[in-house]
Amino acid sequence: MKLQDKVAVITGGARGIGRAIAERYLAEGARVVVADIDQAAIHTAVEDIRSTLTGPDRIIGEPLNVCDRDAINALVRNVTGRWGGIDILVNNAAVFDMAPVLEATEESYDRQFNVNVKGMFFTLQAVAQSMVDRGQGGKIINMSSQAGRRGEALVSLYCASKAAVISLTQSCGLDLIKYGINVNGIAPGVVDTPMWDEVDALFARYENRPLGEKKRLVGEAVPYGRMGRPEDHAGAAVFLASEDADYVVAQTLNVDGGNWMS
Repeated sequence: MKLQDKVAVITGGARGIGRAIAERYLAEGARVVVADIDQAAIHTAVEDIRSTLTGPDRIIGEPLNVCDRDAINALVRNVTGRWGGIDILVNNAAVFDMAPVLEATEESYDRQFNVNVKGMFFTLQAVAQSMVDRGQGGKIINMSSQAGRRGEALVSLYCASKAAVISLTQSCGLDLIKYGINVNGIAPGVVDTPMWDEVDALFARYENRPLGEKKRLVGEAVPYGRMGRPEDHAGAAVFLASEDADYVVAQTLNVDGGNWMS
């Protein structure tokens, strides 16, 4: 097992990619904290996963609003008090919105940057400080997106927020490696999660398409032949959290079925 007895915190961990990573980390021997703003989803995810484990005390749920620095600090204290420290952080919490540039609102800007950038950074900062204080290093994985690699006409703010994640991953990776903390990222492509139904509905509105058409088209355009699934990203998350990635610093790995090459 690659993550035996490691303690991992996964933000946005109750659904989608976050939950898939949580399940894979448990299979690799880790203890997992599912941190999410949706307490009902936390309860469902934790109870479902516990029912499959021989040691159910290896997973806990923690409510977390990444826009609340007091809540971030409380999470770090709670996990450190329970399990002695945090070895792995997966910054997965994110929100999405889209609109033509001339219709984008300040509210949408603030929401996306507060969660996707500010929340990600200050969660990273708090966990990194706890890792430095503990003196055993650690692994931090920031979830970006193929949208952070390029601009998209209807998705300007989300693209910009995810580009910022890639940039912060580079800067934080260069700064924190001296403490033995590897900061890297993953850039998913189009992933078949419930959120994509909301994305599809927005594309239907702005591109005057029938519901479901955009989702079908983007899936067909992936060189691999289909949209990604949450579990497609778990292997990369295990690699970046393990000793196998000790010499990987400040990189963002594309996991997108060949959609983007960089």
